[in-house]
Amino acid sequence: MQLSPVKPSKALSTPLPNPISTPRLKSLIDWLARPYDFLDECADAYGDTFTANFFGFPPLVFLSNPQAIKEIFGNTSFNAGKNQDILRPLLGYISLIVLVGDRHRSERKMLMPPFHGAKVKSYADTICQITKDLCEQWQPQQSLLANEAMPAITLEVILQTIFGLREGERYQQIKQLLISWISLTASPLSASLLFFKGLQKDLGPWSPWGKVLHQRQQIYELLQAEIEERRSLLTSGPDSSTESSRDDMLSLMLMARDEDSQPITDEALKDELITMLVAGHETTATMLCWALYWIHKLPDVKAKLMAELATLGEHADPMEIAKLPYLTAVVSESLRMYPVAPIVTPRVTNKAITINGQTFPPETCLTPCIYTVHHREDLYPDSKTFKPERFLERQFSSSEFIPFGGVPRRCIGYALAKLELNLVLATILTHRTLKLANYEPVKPRRKGVAIATSNGVPLVVVN
Repeated sequence: MQLSPVKPSKALSTPLPNPISTPRLKSLIDWLARPYDFLDECADAYGDTFTANFFGFPPLVFLSNPQAIKEIFGNTSFNAGKNQDILRPLLGYISLIVLVGDRHRSERKMLMPPFHGAKVKSYADTICQITKDLCEQWQPQQSLLANEAMPAITLEVILQTIFGLREGERYQQIKQLLISWISLTASPLSASLLFFKGLQKDLGPWSPWGKVLHQRQQIYELLQAEIEERRSLLTSGPDSSTESSRDDMLSLMLMARDEDSQPITDEALKDELITMLVAGHETTATMLCWALYWIHKLPDVKAKLMAELATLGEHADPMEIAKLPYLTAVVSESLRMYPVAPIVTPRVTNKAITINGQTFPPETCLTPCIYTVHHREDLYPDSKTFKPERFLERQFSSSEFIPFGGVPRRCIGYALAKLELNLVLATILTHRTLKLANYEPVKPRRKGVAIATSNGVPLVVVN
């Protein structure tokens, strides 16, 4: 949920479509404790457009009609990112996620190059090596939780590809602090700190909210030290240090310039870096957990995937691995079934607007719902069943399959995330044989503002 607690605008006197009948406080509790069951119930009762009134928040219109989503993504008049107070205490006030209008467009354009094209492909070998090194530490018959093993891989990928950090005191400090900080809002109960403004009281570093702010500040201080050190290396000349030629994303972002030839500010850079640490680390790890669960729960899926991986041989090029069709389909189906984010960034109407034949007044919060569009039976028949083949049988449009959101606010790191998901899975499966520790169903569970696995996916290393 990504809205700020504000009083409903007087502009919303026009009735919004299909308001759910559940009391506002219960709706918020359901959204916190059982988000995907809540969305299924709403979709069954009200169809592909309904309005939720969460306690303490303005009305939010959920949409899962592909035509409506296409029109929303194609309309530039929305004030996207306006109501993001839940994320600001975590990600800062200058992160791309919370910026709006021209500032968002300018910052995104400046930051985009390091996250796409040849630059992303250059990290393929690093991703494979990190995964290989970590999974080779697993011992035969060892029990492990995917939700502990996968974050260890994805955090290492972030630290090396984005920060260029592989060792040293600062590397260790950032690593441990981030793990501790994320855990502070990881459960449905502790996530209430983000949704109830009244709980956000800094009563010192040992109080729940004070601890969140204190550890966040510690991370920012470490990031500032790294920024200053890296800038010094980059500006001291190519002969002063081999480090001055680093091509990690932090170095590239420090060298980037906007349309007025101005560099990104330190404050903005810290907000972007912590956003990447949180979003790029936790979300990718969660999707790897889901993929490992489905692969090892469904023998036919695993057999097809292993047969495909075997066609490339032992020393396959990482980019050839990343392009494997069935591997890609397994990842896509994992993203479809239980997306990490249930909704995209809400769009706030600046004026009265008609979307798919429905007119909405100014100041209406509209959000395409990732989960419900991914479970439309007309798009994904038998939608509650894991079927990678559906992504081999047809191509879904950018308003039908939206795990990373939609333009112009699609996750800036989606290309790196897709590459990482494919390569980490392939590397694990070709270097270790795993099995589920038990066959108990794994269900979606809130973890902060995102959705994770209910039991962490317990696995056993066979060999």
